[in-house]
Amino acid sequence: MVNETSARRDWRTKPTDRFILKWIKCQLSARITPKLVGVSWLRPWMVTVGSAGLGVLAGLLFALGWAFLAGLTAAFSQILDGVDGQLARLTGRESRVGAFMDSVVDRYADGALVIGLVIYLARVAVFGRLWVLLALGAFALIGSSLISYSSARAESLGIDLGRPTLASKGTRVTVIVLSALLTPLWASTPVIALFYLALHSNMVVLKRLLRVSLASDGDGRMGRHGDTETR
Repeated sequence: MVNETSARRDWRTKPTDRFILKWIKCQLSARITPKLVGVSWLRPWMVTVGSAGLGVLAGLLFALGWAFLAGLTAAFSQILDGVDGQLARLTGRESRVGAFMDSVVDRYADGALVIGLVIYLARVAVFGRLWVLLALGAFALIGSSLISYSSARAESLGIDLGRPTLASKGTRVTVIVLSALLTPLWASTPVIALFYLALHSNMVVLKRLLRVSLASDGDGRMGRHGDTETR
């Protein structure tokens, strides 16, 4: 049964959802979630694990050279990733444990996609020197992880990172999906996604570090919030 409190608010998205991720949840995930509410045995964590599993599978398909199929799998994984939170809100099963689990297992899917993409590009020999590909892959993997980590860490410390960017998980996965689906036209299309992940994500992280540094006082405390790093 749908929780009444959840029914009175917009159960489709969270306040932190922006841009592409919000569109995916409202236009795609929200078409699936109401159909699952009546499944009594289904729990949000099961959807979370299923979504992450599909993300890892998409990375594996990428690595095997099946980019188009990997794109389709990653797309469905992203849609399903919005269903777990919606299901939790509609059924009154929201919890900090569930939110934590969702954030952690998402990183496995993210990492698998990037690694699979790099292996795929190695197979099609898009770069003359392997070290260039590996370096870009490392920056893509690190930058993608730091986007999520810096967002979560800033939220826990009460630090304002400014306006939302186009480096969120929804945007990153969408870029990878689109590049994969275009491989029948040009097999090396995923190289565009690799450059985007390697350059844009790290630029956003550096911008966040600069913003926080400029906003802090001499003791390293944020002038606006009064919080300081303790770890």
